[in-house]
Amino acid sequence: MKSDRLSSPSSLQRPELLAPAGNWECAKAAVENGADAIYFGLDRFNARMRAENFTEADLPQLMTFLHRRGVKGYVTVNTLIFPKELAEAQQYLRTIIAAGVDAVIVQDVGICRLIRHLSPDFPIHASTQMTITSAAGVEFAKSLGCQLVVLARECSLQEINKIQQQIAQQETSLPLEVFVHGALCVAYSGQCLTSEALGGRSANRGECAQACRMPYDLIADGEVVNLKERKYLLSPQDLAGLDVLPDLVKSGVTCLKIEGRLKAPEYVANVTRVYRQALDRVMEEIPPSPPSKGGKIAPLVKRSWGDLPLNQKHYNLEMAFSRGLYTGWFGGINNQELVHARFGKKRGVYLGEVIRIHNEQVTVKLEAPVKPGDGIVFDCGHPEAKEEGGRVYAVVSKGKEAMLTFGRNNLNLRRVHIGDRIWKTSDPELDKQLRQSFAGENPQFQRPIDVEAYGEIGQPLIAIARDRLGNIVQVESAISLVEAHTKPLDTERLQEQFGRLGNTPFVLEKLTNHLSTSLMLPVSELNRMRREIVVQLEELRSQPKRWQLRSDVSFQDLLPSSSSSSVSSPLLIVLVRNLKQLQAALKAGIETLYCEFEDPRAYQEAVQMVRQQQQKNKADNSSLLTDNSILPTIWVAPPRITKPGENWILQQVRACEADGYLIRNYDQLQFFAQDRCIGDFSLNVANPLTADYFQQRYGLERLTASYDLNISQLQDLLTSCPPQWFEVTIHQHIPMFHMEHCVFCAFLSTGTDHTNCGRPCEKQEVKLKDRVGSEHVLKADVGCRNTVFNGTAQTGAEYVERLIELGLRHFRIEFVNETPDQVTKIIHRYRQLLQGEITGSQLWRELKLQNQLGVTRGPMGVSALRS
Repeated sequence: MKSDRLSSPSSLQRPELLAPAGNWECAKAAVENGADAIYFGLDRFNARMRAENFTEADLPQLMTFLHRRGVKGYVTVNTLIFPKELAEAQQYLRTIIAAGVDAVIVQDVGICRLIRHLSPDFPIHASTQMTITSAAGVEFAKSLGCQLVVLARECSLQEINKIQQQIAQQETSLPLEVFVHGALCVAYSGQCLTSEALGGRSANRGECAQACRMPYDLIADGEVVNLKERKYLLSPQDLAGLDVLPDLVKSGVTCLKIEGRLKAPEYVANVTRVYRQALDRVMEEIPPSPPSKGGKIAPLVKRSWGDLPLNQKHYNLEMAFSRGLYTGWFGGINNQELVHARFGKKRGVYLGEVIRIHNEQVTVKLEAPVKPGDGIVFDCGHPEAKEEGGRVYAVVSKGKEAMLTFGRNNLNLRRVHIGDRIWKTSDPELDKQLRQSFAGENPQFQRPIDVEAYGEIGQPLIAIARDRLGNIVQVESAISLVEAHTKPLDTERLQEQFGRLGNTPFVLEKLTNHLSTSLMLPVSELNRMRREIVVQLEELRSQPKRWQLRSDVSFQDLLPSSSSSSVSSPLLIVLVRNLKQLQAALKAGIETLYCEFEDPRAYQEAVQMVRQQQQKNKADNSSLLTDNSILPTIWVAPPRITKPGENWILQQVRACEADGYLIRNYDQLQFFAQDRCIGDFSLNVANPLTADYFQQRYGLERLTASYDLNISQLQDLLTSCPPQWFEVTIHQHIPMFHMEHCVFCAFLSTGTDHTNCGRPCEKQEVKLKDRVGSEHVLKADVGCRNTVFNGTAQTGAEYVERLIELGLRHFRIEFVNETPDQVTKIIHRYRQLLQGEITGSQLWRELKLQNQLGVTRGPMGVSALRS
């Protein structure tokens, strides 16, 4: 029988272990293997729409099951919500709150506002999709009413400790949660637009198509770089925080989260069990405080579920699911380790290399154990092709070598080569053990209770039982205590009777005997009391949480009041990424210029160029009373991500004294609070509740509409808010992946990070070529974070007329690596479009002919099926 480890009294808190559940079996697997909480999605608004998921009708039964077992349940509502969905989202949230769910995990700023409007006390957890990487991000979440923050996976232990220190100093502390195991997205969660750009499937809507797991060629200065078998340049190894668990506990994180809502119940059982055991061992090794005084305490019960040795834990994790296991970013940045690039799919345990093939037998130099029944696959370095593999029929071992025989016709040995790597992909024996761990109706994982016994001669025996969740019950004997002549109720006897808790959710951890003299009670009565304790505790646990839920409020209370549309002419805004493009845009007479440069020090020169143009305009127009005397303004962009210790970058950006700043994250909302600011697309403004929050609370002059919106949803946003709040990007190479992983460093150097890579990003023009031949531009920023820009520019030209009719006046076009001539031509065409001289379809057709890769309609043109 498995039981929960003892809670070691110490200054360090035991983090909650949070497991994924894509269906009922996974939920059972998590509970029976020691999860403290599970997270799961329902059939709408969750970031794993491909999972089986639960329904709203399942909620009462699921929450009763979880709570009876002492486990919490969190619902994921971790996607962006579009304007027309707010009414449905509101009803959905009411159902979740009323069902007694323990918290929701949320991405959308507007949905946080709505939850807090509906319920003053229902817990909100800020999803990793909110891209929180700093103390400022935690403070932002707290201001929204969040009770916990899931940090971005890219935070190192050092950064986690720094955030803890800063939020404690600023008195903005919230509990922090981190992912401890599972698949790693290469892009920052909430900032990946790849599936959206390439196929209209938004990762911010739970529809990720996993483009990061595909092969790419690296092209440097026009030449394909020979990386041999390394093709999976954007596919990180899976995260395994097992080896840094003590450091995570010491960092004070409140919750350790396992990724995997798309995985099988065996995976959930396996990984949960490994981390349950490891976490308990870490807590056990922290010196306990001295015991409290009073009463005789029975020896602490030890669980019978044996602790796996470390090498067995690693084996189990690799068999659960592995693209290679690594500590991710916990140890800081090591670009040589994070992405090995040899494959992007599940492998398992590495068995060794083929050294001989003879008489239908394959001889392998073993690196790990193998037995008959195990499933294996031969890796010849081409994971994209069909690979040979099958079940092992027999194993003959000779020292470190083993001869493997396979079932007849199981595999084609002509496609197996000496030197091929062999991976164990299936271990039926382990799978059977794992399935047994959550089979049947009786609880297999028990959680501790403490019992205290009180009583005097002639009085009933009183037993007070407590669980770790704060539930407490008191049970009295129906028979009075009498003096004992034989077999008194000593501590050992009470421990034995009250400890018989097989087939219940409980294990007796501590019994304190306050009986002062030799007393006696029939065993049958002790058994009845024990059964009553179980019934009452289960009943208490099963009661749904009663959160406040206001019936008299609605999302409509939070909608901004609409105002009359502007009668001004449409304005073209141009974002450039180098000084030559800036010069071309200035010559074209653009009035509002945005700069996003790799090196913010270059902003000073950009600002100087614009100031010179302003002087020239003044001189040219001093004697003329014309409308052409409007001076150009320059706005500059800080990097998308800001981590602890990176405020020097923001100071460098501000040093250029631009007219204003493009705000990309929560740190920048704080840092540039006294400056003119425009919210960029990375703030994920997809509905009026989010727009209103940024507009009213932070006074942003405009907001860039989310790139997740198609034309129908964009129209809904513009009609639910004052349209002058917004600008829309109508031409760009969409920034698909934005990532901590530096492709330049990993594959064009032998360095681990910016301190020893030799800065290839400053010397070479690099592109990534995908399977269909598109070449996507790769850029690094000042924080060494990489962005992959879609090689195909996208346009919303054919929707411009409709947007102007809706009152939109600010239209942005962006350039990446276009020449000054291309910049000039494209600006001219979009200016003609805004002035009504050409139609959107004319411009679209022309640009499609101009550009070798073509111009797509992009997310804005995706059919309105999602609306």
